[in-house]
Amino acid sequence: MRHAGAVKKRTRAAVYVLVEGAAAVVSLFLLMVGLILLSLSILIVGWLLLPSYVRVLRWWAGLARKRTAAYTGRPVLQRYPPMPGNPTFGDWRRFLTDQSTRRDAAWLSIHGLGAFVAATLTIALPLGALNSIAVPLYWQQMPAGEPVNNPYPVTSWLGAAGMPLIGILYLLIAWWLVPAMAKWISWSTTTLLAPDTRSDLSKRVTALTASRAAALDAHSAELKRIERDLHDGAQNRLVAVVMMLGMAERSLQNNPDQALPQLHRAQDAATEALSELRTLVHDIYPPILDELGLEGAISALAGRSAVPCVLEIDELRRAPAAVEAAAYFVVAEALTNVAKHSGARSVTVTARTEASADSLGETMLIDVIDDGQGGANERPGGGVAGIRRRVEAFEGTAVLESPEGGPTTMRVELPCGF
Repeated sequence: MRHAGAVKKRTRAAVYVLVEGAAAVVSLFLLMVGLILLSLSILIVGWLLLPSYVRVLRWWAGLARKRTAAYTGRPVLQRYPPMPGNPTFGDWRRFLTDQSTRRDAAWLSIHGLGAFVAATLTIALPLGALNSIAVPLYWQQMPAGEPVNNPYPVTSWLGAAGMPLIGILYLLIAWWLVPAMAKWISWSTTTLLAPDTRSDLSKRVTALTASRAAALDAHSAELKRIERDLHDGAQNRLVAVVMMLGMAERSLQNNPDQALPQLHRAQDAATEALSELRTLVHDIYPPILDELGLEGAISALAGRSAVPCVLEIDELRRAPAAVEAAAYFVVAEALTNVAKHSGARSVTVTARTEASADSLGETMLIDVIDDGQGGANERPGGGVAGIRRRVEAFEGTAVLESPEGGPTTMRVELPCGF
């Protein structure tokens, strides 16, 4: 039973090495294409083609992760920075020199050469063993000037008698080497394609620092907005109510007929002040989230949208209250932007929850897509900047893609915690 298990293990390793050897041909081709594009990077055509090349490289590295995970039984994590929307030259330069791109390129070169050599040995060693064992059967048939050379010239029965021992040696080498090569290929793939722990920790610390700063900025901006709304709105109305009540009091003493209309005006002003206070409280945390949950709250936003809205919600699970509030305001601001600036005839909002690519908790994905004129961009203090600031406070990402002529897509990813 143990011998059968060992044979099965080595057969599985051989199949993995051979598959990787075949894949190495593609890796070598992609490596040569990458070198050609790098040489053309001094020209515009090189920079235009490199982003597409990186997308193909990511896809090919993703397939290698799946093959290795199937062989080892352990997942190979994947984490890439998002493709920038409407990128500048500087954006592409940072994107192409990102550590994840460099690691993919390093894996491509090692895989293209190493896996090909490993697959060649996996085929050559058993074939060499079979040939060596069969040499005593055919060495005499060879021309006198062209004896069998495997690994020494066979010119006599004594030399031929030693060849089966050489064949057994080849089999022993293959028995040990094939699993070792499979282990090396899986190790190199996991080491190079999985996110580096130390680098990931450093990036996370940087992201936490940036998100903390964004959260403080968002908090400060929110406090200023609340103070401004209270000062310019409800506070002024309450002051007017106090003045109207004072005038009504004097009217009751001097001219009672004028007191009732003044009290009515004070009541109307108090009602307006109360309405503004309710709106202000709603903007801090919408009560509809507690009443209907995020799905119901987004449905209400879609129903009130000035542009006809199609809502698609798929497996949207509950998240922390702060995350749901951020998602609600993201959709509200995005729909407002569509109504104000896009000239769209329809807008589609999709929301769903997915497992994070790094297996750390879940991520809420929100897409707002309109069929407007496109050409939208992010301006300081604008709606898109407000969405990005709110999302970054939760270590999320917001990507805007708006080519001229449309469509415009706003994609938001909000981590939901662990």
